[in-house]
Amino acid sequence: MDSDKTQKDTKETNKAPETYYIKVLPDGPYAVYGNPPLDQQVIRPNEEGNSWLYQKGKQFEATHSPYHLCRCGASKKNPFCDGSHVNAEWDPQETAPFVNILDGSKWYDGEEVSLSDNEKYCAYARFCDPYGRVWKIAETASTDKDKEIFYHETGHCPAGRLIGWDKNRENPFEPEFTPSISILEDPQIKVSGPIWVKGCIKIESADGKYYELRNRVTLCRCGQSSNKPFCDGTHASFKWNDDLPLPDADDGSETW
Repeated sequence: MDSDKTQKDTKETNKAPETYYIKVLPDGPYAVYGNPPLDQQVIRPNEEGNSWLYQKGKQFEATHSPYHLCRCGASKKNPFCDGSHVNAEWDPQETAPFVNILDGSKWYDGEEVSLSDNEKYCAYARFCDPYGRVWKIAETASTDKDKEIFYHETGHCPAGRLIGWDKNRENPFEPEFTPSISILEDPQIKVSGPIWVKGCIKIESADGKYYELRNRVTLCRCGQSSNKPFCDGTHASFKWNDDLPLPDADDGSETW
């Protein structure tokens, strides 16, 4: 499959309003403009203990524009910036390239579906494992059940590292998101995850260039990623935790 597809091929048509955008501030936090909704989403497992659903947690007050989200990992007012970046030991330098996520992706092709995978953007949410590893499913899927699991696993990848493609349509499968921002929590491995940006919200670098517009993106908030501003899963090995309270797993909160 051709990796030189246009950017519109990898983004959902439910594009965010122009008033919604994120600016990476030099040596500082993310400035979020336009008041996109901000909530907490908790990764919850299936019966075998593998990541399977998102549970909605706290809805944060984000009524002023811009609001500022921590990206150094040191704030005591998570998810918001409290100025701790000034004295924190972290490297704010952005290192991610300004390219389409398909550049550098590896392809896995089967008879029914294809998978593109750009490992550099892994947020370590682990939705790729529940009922057979997604790479193997891509190559062997033949039944409707196989394809249902395949699209669930690829679609729940918050970073969009994994993109599922229907070979008959040659178009990507992308979940339909209301443009919004979520703070990810991962109690299964006792860490806090990245900032999950959904619905094609623009992200501007500190030097004024725009990153590829995508339906789902994860931004580093532990301050340790080697692919800033994007998450690369380092929060998991770093055992970073924001200490925010989590909803009970069985409290009936909405899941996706």
